[in-house]
This record gives sequence, C-alpha cells and structure tokens, in this order.
Amino acid sequence: MTPASTLRLTLGAALVLALAACANPSGIAPQAQLREAASVGVPTAATAATVPAVETAWWRAYGDPALDQLVDQALAGSPSLGLAQARLARAMAVVEVADAALLPQLGLGVDLTRQRYTENGAVPAPLAGSVRNNGLLQLSSSWELDFFGKNRAALDAALGSARAAAADAQAARALLAQQIVRGWLQLARAQDQLTVAERTLAQRGEQLALVKDRLDAGLDTRLELRQAEGGLPEARQQIEALREQIQLSRHALAALAAQPPAALQDAAPSLARLQIPSLPTVLPADLLGRRADVQAARWRVEAATRDVDSARAQFYPNISLTGFAGLSSIGLGNLVQAGSLQWGIGPALRLPLFDAGRLRANLRGKAADVDAAVESYNGAIVGAVREVADQLVSVRSVAVQQQEQRAAQEAAEGAYAIARQRYGAGLGNYLQVLTAESNVLAQRRQQVDLAARALDAQAQLAHALGGGVAVDGTPLAQNTAR
Repeated sequence: MTPASTLRLTLGAALVLALAACANPSGIAPQAQLREAASVGVPTAATAATVPAVETAWWRAYGDPALDQLVDQALAGSPSLGLAQARLARAMAVVEVADAALLPQLGLGVDLTRQRYTENGAVPAPLAGSVRNNGLLQLSSSWELDFFGKNRAALDAALGSARAAAADAQAARALLAQQIVRGWLQLARAQDQLTVAERTLAQRGEQLALVKDRLDAGLDTRLELRQAEGGLPEARQQIEALREQIQLSRHALAALAAQPPAALQDAAPSLARLQIPSLPTVLPADLLGRRADVQAARWRVEAATRDVDSARAQFYPNISLTGFAGLSSIGLGNLVQAGSLQWGIGPALRLPLFDAGRLRANLRGKAADVDAAVESYNGAIVGAVREVADQLVSVRSVAVQQQEQRAAQEAAEGAYAIARQRYGAGLGNYLQVLTAESNVLAQRRQQVDLAARALDAQAQLAHALGGGVAVDGTPLAQNTAR
C-alpha cells in the first residue's frame, strides 16, 4: 500500500469516526398533547347560521354613548396598553433580527496601524526591526446557507412570539374594556341605589309627618314618634355611604381611563338607560377560539415548536460562504496601488462533534418549553370553557331571580300600602307599618342589585367569549328600580 493510499484511508476512517461521534438529537421530543375542543365539552361543528358574529366593541351593545366615550379614552391613553404595545414592538424587532440571518451580510473595514516589526521573527529585512504604517481597506461578506432550516425555524419562532405578543396586546385591551364596563355598571348600581335611598328618606319624612299629626290628635304616643324619628338618621347614613361609593367609583374609572380624578365628577349613569343583548342557545368552540388569551397561548405553542426545530438543526453542519476584497499594504503610500489588491472566497463548514452534551441539553430544554406551552394552552382552553359556562349559568339564573323578585316586590308594595291605610284608619299599629316598609325597601334594593348583576354577567360573558355576541339588545327598563 502506498503512502498516499494509507493517508487517504486514514483520513476516510477519521471522517467516519468523527461523523459517528457527532452530537445527535435522537430520543428528545415534546410529550404534551393539545386538547381538542370536544374533550372539554364544547361543540366544534357549527354552521354559519349557528355561529354568531363577534363584536369586538361589544360594550356598544349597552347603548350608552358616555360609556362608549369612556372606553375609547381608556383604549387610547392607558399606560397598561402602552406597555403591551412596547412588548409587541420588541417582539417585532426580534423578528427583523431573525429575518436578517437568512440574508447575505456585507461589511466594510478600515484599519490604520503603526507597527514595529520584530527582528527575530518571520518578517525578513528590511521590514525586520523597522516601524511602518499599515493600511487595510476591505469589503467582507458572508452568507449562511440554511440547508437544514435552522434560521428559518428561528424566524418562524420569532413570528410566533410576535403574534402571541399581538394577541396579548388585544387581551389587554379586552380586559381594560371589561374593567371600564364593570366599573361603569357599579357606578350605575350605586346611583340607582342612591335614588332608592333618597326616596326612602322622603318616604320616612312623610311617615314622620303622619305620626306627628296622629300624636297631636291624641291617636299615637311618643313611642311611635321616636320610632318614626329614628328612621331618618339611618336613611341619611345610607345616602352618605352611597355618595362615598359613587365618588370612589368615579375615581377608579378615571384612573382606568388615564384621566384625573375629577374628570368624571358629573358621571351619573343609570341602569334604566342600559340595554342587555340576548343570547343564542349554542355557543360553539369558534367563539372561544377568538379569545385573545387563547390565541396568544396557541401562538406560544407554535413559537416553542419552531424553537425545537431550530435547536434540532444545530446538530447538523453549518455551511456558509465567505468572501473578502480590498486593499492592504505596508506603508500608506502604497495602499491605493493595484498591487495592494487582495481578495478571497470560499465555503466554510462547521460540524459539532463533542460539546459535552450542550446541544442535547439545549434541545431538551426547548422540548420542555413546548410541553409547558401546550399545557398552558390546554389550561387556557379549560379555563375559558369554565368562564363561559359560569357566566351562562349566572345570566340565566339572574333572569329567573328577577322574575321572582318582581313578584315579591309587588306583594311587598301591596302589603305596605295596606299597612299604611290600616294605620291611617286606626286599624293597625305602627310596628306593622315599619315591618311592611322594611320589606319594600329590601325588595327595591334587591331589584337594583339584580339589574346590575344581569348587566355585569353579560359583560363578563362578553369578555369570556373574547367579544360580545352581535345580536339585538333588549331594554332593561323593566329590570330596574322604579
């Protein structure tokens, strides 16, 4: 065997051994599985007729221009939304960086140095021992040939993260809108409760006048007078507590809308002026899929999956083309001469052979990220289904409670009218009037509370669905305090 043949055989054996010893990604893969909608009890098959449209500005269904204006102000100037937009901008910048890795790179280098050459090195005379000016003017380029898709997968992962950030920004908008609407409803509830309390104060003033007349006529004693007088401070205390609650609600809404505390000083919504949308009988998975947080979770799964592809591609050779062209000389006077021209071009290959397990550990971590993203998505789906189911139960239950409450209020109002008539005619005592009045006031307050709950449940349902169901609304006037 000739020496050349021996050398070729040795190099070939070394190459085979090197390839056999290469780091490899075998045995590492994500384990978690995405949940299907049917597995959490959501119907997936739906026709265009059964899938209601989703209204992104769902709060407009309440029919209150002041509420619409407040939500618009909040969405335009909220610091929390500004933060979400900044995160989205950063994610888009990462996309641009990943996209640049797929394209050729070109750079310009200019080096000017003054150097003394050693007398005991490889540099011959007359350079040895001399001090010279060196110049370099050179263009350099490189292009990584993405044969195994590493950079493409990294770009797809960055795009998935950017889309998740965009969905997060939309989720922040939806949450802020829900907070504004629910705060507005609480303010309306307090306003209506204040109306009930003020009517109670006036009613008790009328009763006090009646007791005084009967006392003057010798039909009552001072016990009934003191009982009638005691109801006035209690009513005034309730009014003051409600006024405090109203002011605090206005301040909270102003803060959500990035406005000064006094900006909503005159805001006085009423439940009677708000509308409530009706609901379809079936809410299929198509609606849940439009929730921004569910979309963000799904995009994070996609981004994590593409990260695994990128990490897996790092086990394969990295092939690139590099080149340079420029001028180099010893002595600046020769830099721009034709003889100073230099250039070079050629491929480069890098193959990981032994990295002490770094690449496998990185791939294992990326696979764990996919499992975490998948389970996070599954949790988002389960949570979304529960939120929708809970709010549907509340919406329907509150409607039933309102029907029963209206019947109870009619009975209480009738009993109170009879008690007053009997007392005025001397056929009943004042304790009966007080008892009947307490029942009436309790029913009036409950009427307002249930009307507010009905609207609030709709707001929470709209948020749970990722937007309101675009159907006709029904006035709430019959559900509010009279």
